[in-house]
Formats: sequence, C-alpha cells, structure tokens
Amino acid sequence: MSTQEIVLKTEGLVKRFGGITATDHVNLSVTRGARHALIGPNGAGKTTLINLMTGVLPATQGRITLEGQDITHLAPHQRVRRGMVRTFQINQLFNSMTPLETLAMVVSQQRGLGNRWWQVLGSNETVVARCEELLAMFRLSEVMNQRTEHLAYGKRRLLEMAIALACEPRVLLLDEPVAGVPAGEREELLQTVAALPSDVSVLLIEHDMDLVFGFANRITVLVNGAVLTEGTPQEIANDPQVKAVYLGHGESAHV
Repeated sequence: MSTQEIVLKTEGLVKRFGGITATDHVNLSVTRGARHALIGPNGAGKTTLINLMTGVLPATQGRITLEGQDITHLAPHQRVRRGMVRTFQINQLFNSMTPLETLAMVVSQQRGLGNRWWQVLGSNETVVARCEELLAMFRLSEVMNQRTEHLAYGKRRLLEMAIALACEPRVLLLDEPVAGVPAGEREELLQTVAALPSDVSVLLIEHDMDLVFGFANRITVLVNGAVLTEGTPQEIANDPQVKAVYLGHGESAHV
C-alpha cells in the first residue's frame, strides 16, 4: 500500500446511533486508480460508511481525508467539489428531462456556466462535445432525446453513472450499480462499469459477487460495522473467515 498514492482514507471512523455502533473504528484506504470493492452481509454497515464518507451523516469520531486534505466536517456538496462523487442505490434522476438535457445541465454547472445549459447546448462546443462523449461512453446516444421517465431501468442506471462522471470525480463511489436491473440489461451495465476511466479511483459497494470479483483488484469485507479483512480477490475468495460470514448469512455463492 505504501508504494501507491492514497486518495481516500478513513482513520478510526465511528458512527453511533444511541447505544448502537453502526461503524466501528473503520480504517480504509483507496489508492489512486483503484478498483476497490466494499462487501459484507446485509446489516454490515456498508451504506452507513458511505454516508459518512460523503457527508450525509456526521461521524461520531475519526477522520476522513481526500487527497491528503481533511474533509471530515465538510458538507456533501463541498466534497463533490473536491472530487468525491457518489451514485445512489435508489435512482434519483430528473424524470421530465432527457439524458442530453440532464448532462448538459451538469456539465454546464461543472464548468461555471450556471443553469444556462439550454443556451449553451447549441452554442458552446466544449459542453456539446463533453455531452456527446458521455452519451457514447454510457451507451445512451440512441435514447438521448427521450424523457428519463420513459427509459429502461438499466439505461437509468447508466445515466446516473454518466451524471456522476460529468462531475469530473477523482474518487467515484458506485453504490450497488446493478441493484434491481433486469438480467437482460445487466451486461451493458457491467461492461460500462468495467470501462470506467482508469484515472478515476472507484470504490464499489455491491452484493453481486460476480461483479465484485470481475471488477475489483482489492476487496474490503465489512461485518457488524467493522473491517473483517481486506485483500486481493483471490485472498478474499479463499479466506475462511469470509466464507464463514457468508455461509452464515446464506450468501456463500461465488465467495
């Protein structure tokens, strides 16, 4: 780990809700360009940990740093500006807007053009070019003028990732990208996840072990709010502790 630059780090991170410790002194490091997965059985505290990292929840104690800067007490939007962006497990999109309009709005705001996306869409070549690039990258070109509410669910998840990448993240938190996606739409999504830019460090939260082991080069296992173990996919697959945890929760497949 010492030979690689750490871009996102938690140190002794704790979150208590009354007498319940949901996050228990978690130390986690994500290196530059990483493909890092966070896994664990239901109730392990994965979502709470991500909410702490993104500022949705305040930490009870501990520290979070992004590219060496302490962000523990920053608001969520300030963390986004610093380069940490999250996709949400529950789809949150602008239903009445098209993918092109949505991306034009995000790209315009990112480039300091405010909300004038409808003006720049036809006149600002850099915004148009970036939108076209994102639409192609996330396989949305053919549906770019359809209202989001009419898109297939898999396409909505792809749009969500495109929005996140439009924010130009250095660290991308992928929150269960294939959750609820029908089998027939998953392959396109999986291929797109695999093709994310190599300079973006990705922390993936996922239940789908096929996706985890196909994507990640490092895996952290969370159990009861604490880190059980961390290692390469092969190390995790062969770890007796991990097998015991998943067998005990009926989730032993592919581990």
